[in-house]
Amino acid sequence: MCCVFFFFFSPCFSGNPSNWSRPPLPLFRRVVIMMIDALREDFVFGPKGKAFMPYTRNLIEHGRSHSFIAKARPPTVTMPRIKALMTGSIPGFIDVIMNLNSPALLEDNLVSQAKTAGRKIIFYGDDTWLKLFPQHFVEYDGTTSFFVSDYTEVDDNVTRHLDHVLKREDWDILILHYLGLDHVGHLAGPNSPLVGPKLAEMDAILKKIHTTLLSKEGETSLPGLLVLCGDHGMSEIGSHGGSSDPELNTPLVLISSLFKQKVYSFSAPDFVDQTDIAPTLAIGLGLPISRNSLGHFLFPIVEQNSMREQLRFLHLNGFQLSKLLQDSTPAYEKDHGFELFRVTEKSHGNWLKLYLEGNTSEVLTNIGKKVLRQYLDALKAMSSSLSKQLAQYDMYSMIVGTVIVLEVLFLLLLSIPDALRRSAEFEVPLSSPLFSLLFYLLFLMLSAVHVIVCTSSESSCYFCSVSWFMAFGVIMLVSGLLCMILSILGQKFAYEKPQSKVEMSLQGPSVLNSGWSELDVVLLAGTFGHVLSLGASSFIEEEHQTWYFLLSSLCLVLLQEVCRKYFLAGDQDIGLGAVEKKTHETIGQSLHHSDEEELSIPEYSSKGSKRAVGWITRHEKWLALATPWVILICCRLLRSLNQTGIKWAHRPDFGHWLTSSEHKVELSLLAATSLVIIFILVQRRCSVVSKIALAFGLLGVYSYRAAIGSVEFPWQQDGRDISK
Repeated sequence: MCCVFFFFFSPCFSGNPSNWSRPPLPLFRRVVIMMIDALREDFVFGPKGKAFMPYTRNLIEHGRSHSFIAKARPPTVTMPRIKALMTGSIPGFIDVIMNLNSPALLEDNLVSQAKTAGRKIIFYGDDTWLKLFPQHFVEYDGTTSFFVSDYTEVDDNVTRHLDHVLKREDWDILILHYLGLDHVGHLAGPNSPLVGPKLAEMDAILKKIHTTLLSKEGETSLPGLLVLCGDHGMSEIGSHGGSSDPELNTPLVLISSLFKQKVYSFSAPDFVDQTDIAPTLAIGLGLPISRNSLGHFLFPIVEQNSMREQLRFLHLNGFQLSKLLQDSTPAYEKDHGFELFRVTEKSHGNWLKLYLEGNTSEVLTNIGKKVLRQYLDALKAMSSSLSKQLAQYDMYSMIVGTVIVLEVLFLLLLSIPDALRRSAEFEVPLSSPLFSLLFYLLFLMLSAVHVIVCTSSESSCYFCSVSWFMAFGVIMLVSGLLCMILSILGQKFAYEKPQSKVEMSLQGPSVLNSGWSELDVVLLAGTFGHVLSLGASSFIEEEHQTWYFLLSSLCLVLLQEVCRKYFLAGDQDIGLGAVEKKTHETIGQSLHHSDEEELSIPEYSSKGSKRAVGWITRHEKWLALATPWVILICCRLLRSLNQTGIKWAHRPDFGHWLTSSEHKVELSLLAATSLVIIFILVQRRCSVVSKIALAFGLLGVYSYRAAIGSVEFPWQQDGRDISK
């Protein structure tokens, strides 16, 4: 066996001691990566692909290509997916936040390996790549991804470089990242009529790239490789970021003249992991596999090579995965994939010994096929083991940290009413909570939970790895904060002075025992809830639905306050006369203490004045009662204008009817009437100059809408556009 490994790794094998650990020669001369943002697998392999991407489907069914469904990992947003594609690793959920301002990628990756090897890389597309890989591209042009309403120029800015670049010979890797399909999904969803033309546009671009690569290939040079892929998919409402199948499943099509010509019809592609793309491209380009890559390369790309080369490719990938497993797992020797890889290495050495002895019998072929299958099984097992290990989260430590953050946040919310007063005083009780029986009981209970979790947990936990002194200090902090919160709540509810019915009716809105009115609670909860909803892209896209709900809730609370103030007061034997009397006394006292002594107190005791005040009060009472209902009705009418939002954007509503070309006259009349009403309501308090400026401004608004074709001028001639 020592002799076998001597042949396997010795200089006699290739003339260089480290030659076996070096990557082999590249399989492809140049590679074009065409990444289409939010490309779902059914956009290529489904009915839409057959209807709008005929050239791509023809290559998949009858051309020299290999097709797969690459399964992404959540979070399905652009920056983590690019990292997974180029490093072969699984990014964490913190990358969702980093997606807004991506820092430079310091982890070993395919782009850095290519640059180190002297490969010239050109990039056009999403500027996230430029933030992740600064100074890696010899030529680049970035486009921003945050103008979601633009799905035309954002792709034209990429395509306009193709004719010039494809004619040149001074590059090795070309990366194109198209954003238009993703923007169409965010605007109108996957069922929008805009999806078809965008897929047809991408199909035409792929055809141009493929035909140009074929025309550049010579008899002596290596072939090129065209990779069609997506960073993530698209949900049924056009968004992404979650873990649904339409968001996770993306197409992966490898096209090259190196592959065998297909003679069979289209069949369902196999599922692979998105992390498998990085080692596949590394093998194809003759580059080292990234150190932290979890994937195994796609074997079909080397099927045309000899058995010796196939086994060498598999061993390179297996050696990288086994080393990563040793570095990340203490008990790596017990891992099934690692054990199988070691056994396969020995079988590989036996096969290599027979091969070097010149054995060409069928036995050598059968042993080679067996070793090949063992290598594939070992790669899948080690890749799966590493993926499961990185997908595990330290839930216990996360729960402890979340509890502390929530306790501090709740303590801050309790201090807001006192902090906003003139005195701005808020006293946090310390002695009573920390020396109470509840504190000791909580401390003992949480300490017991900590001991049970840390002694029974099989996986490593950060909070369990710290010293017991620090752990019990954190437990004391959690128990103390909870006792403080309970003590503050007890003080607020126990020592609040009860109010009489008359005081509550004269005060207006009902006040809770804590000093917060119900309206304050609704406003605070609504604001806090809306801020939380902005943490998810799907809520941002449907933000109007949140506003509709909050506005309706606010109107209902206002209606409740109006009924309590103006109607329930009479049932509590508090009549209008008592209210008027209290009001008169308050006004009289205010005027009595005023510095302006020449002002006299009106005579409210006359019958005419009482009738006037009573009529005003009744008028305000019914006006206040009707106002929330009018607001609710107006809100419902506004929702009917465009109630579909993003989720149902493909369905017609009144907004679609009004903006269609057949109803431009109705829209013009409505727009003109609205602008006239705005002028009438606003101009009352304006000077002459302001009135003229307002009139010209509103006329400019209408003129702009007429210039872009939304509305019509009464004197506009048919067939002649208005100059912008």
